[in-house]
Amino acid sequence: MNAPALSIIIPVLNEAAQIETTLKALLPLRDRGAEVIVVDGGSEDGTPDIARGFADHVLSSPRGRATQMNAGAAAAHGAILLFLHVDTQLPGNADGTIVGGIRTSRSHWGRFDVRFNEGPLLGLIALMMNFRSRMTGIATGDQAIFVVRAAFDAIDGFPAIALMEDIALSARLKRIGRPLCLRARVTTSSRRWKENGALRTVFLMWRLRLAYFLGVDPRRLAQRYGYVSAEQ
Repeated sequence: MNAPALSIIIPVLNEAAQIETTLKALLPLRDRGAEVIVVDGGSEDGTPDIARGFADHVLSSPRGRATQMNAGAAAAHGAILLFLHVDTQLPGNADGTIVGGIRTSRSHWGRFDVRFNEGPLLGLIALMMNFRSRMTGIATGDQAIFVVRAAFDAIDGFPAIALMEDIALSARLKRIGRPLCLRARVTTSSRRWKENGALRTVFLMWRLRLAYFLGVDPRRLAQRYGYVSAEQ
């Protein structure tokens, strides 16, 4: 059996309500040979049981998005790794777009433009995210980062930090080369942005990124974000 060109790695935690929809959307890519790996960080709602019916591999890992994605990468067989958030949907031709883009551009990594599934304000925010990413060469997890396996291994994968792992990965990969910025768009759910308010979330992320660049411990930033408890 030939190794897949693309491995899609999805870190999850208590996503029983969403995981089946996410994985069903990837079935056409699986039919064309992509490998789908779900890495669970200790769900208590049956997420892994649901995922097993729609993924090639369902793994368990200590909680933490960076840790989970590194575990998925270690088990992956693809020449290209794509890291996908559970509430982000790829365009239908994502596999061919990535493989063809890397081949023609000779880039080692890249990301998609992003759009949200509803709301004019979030549409503007998505435009700003895409523009900023194109100017800085920094990608976020919402943009479905992909990377050639050899480049991922060369930088030792995601740093084991509690937050900003996507920013840190981008900074490492920029030493190898600038990203391939695909204008094809992934669609990300607005649910988390709407829960806390879109503008409030934008300002929070700006503050967290500034603090990160100033050297604040990512664990403290994760606590501010609500990603880990203060006791962890």
